[in-house]
Amino acid sequence: MTTEAPIMNDAHQDSGIQEQDLQPPERFKDEQVTHLERGQLVAETSRPVPRAALSARAAAGLWALRAFAVLVSLMVIYTFISQLH
Repeated sequence: MTTEAPIMNDAHQDSGIQEQDLQPPERFKDEQVTHLERGQLVAETSRPVPRAALSARAAAGLWALRAFAVLVSLMVIYTFISQLH
């Protein structure tokens, strides 16, 4: 008299639970860079990145942000120099 043990897949079918994909989520390319050797990392990071295609509105916003950063920097430098005297 032999009895066979139930197979694990049979338990999932009986319980009505659908089997999920147990593969790890796809890693982003940035996460894979951390596992490269030094020479591979240098080769990967020295590759030029193409310029992003921006709308005219986004480009104008970035130029306004640059102008604001320069203006605030000049104000900080002026305040620092004026406090020295």
